[in-house]
Amino acid sequence: MSAGSASFLEIQPSELAFPFELMKQSSCSMQLTNKTDQYVAFKVKTTNPKQYCVRPNIGVVLPGSTCDVTVTMQAQREAPADLQCKDKFLVQSVAAENGAATQDITAPMFNKEPGKVVDECKLRVIYVPTSTPGSISEESEQGSSARSFENGTPNSTMPQSVFRSSVDTTKEKSSEATSMISKLTEEKMSAVQQNQKLRQELDLLRKESSKSNGGFSITFLIIVGILGIVAGFILKKT
Repeated sequence: MSAGSASFLEIQPSELAFPFELMKQSSCSMQLTNKTDQYVAFKVKTTNPKQYCVRPNIGVVLPGSTCDVTVTMQAQREAPADLQCKDKFLVQSVAAENGAATQDITAPMFNKEPGKVVDECKLRVIYVPTSTPGSISEESEQGSSARSFENGTPNSTMPQSVFRSSVDTTKEKSSEATSMISKLTEEKMSAVQQNQKLRQELDLLRKESSKSNGGFSITFLIIVGILGIVAGFILKKT
């Protein structure tokens, strides 16, 4: 009997196409349509029963109705050459008694005997390559990583003009900060030296005043006050 067509059942599609991806199971379905006025029993067989799970693998299709059969392919560790698959499925169908149910189906019903019609429809298996978001993401990450390193050095994705401008701005700020610190340090050293000089002059005036009058004159006190104000102003500034 030709694939996809039988006297009892019309089977679609004519081949089972499974999306193929390593380490992942996949499924496809087929529809069994009974266009007769009889109850039709069916049975699904495969050349590789360990690789596939068929639900339901047996059943009864009522007159004018359709039965959906789901075939699940187990995950595979290796891909066949050129994704060519040699597995095949066989759908057998036979007339059943009116009112028959799945539990009434027996293996001998599908035995070929003189005067008995057992239709058979063969379907081949094909693999359809898929590209998942995960694999695309990994490829893009690897490509980005490869582009980010050229001649063993990181290659920034930002424009060179922007990158150089940022570096130049950072250098300018660093130079300004260093100059400011140096200037403040020099002013502080100068203030300390002036303070020490004023203290020395103050001590000298004290000694001279003590020798001349044995006490502090008004002029001396005024000078001391001025020196104190100047020293305080300088220290406050620093």
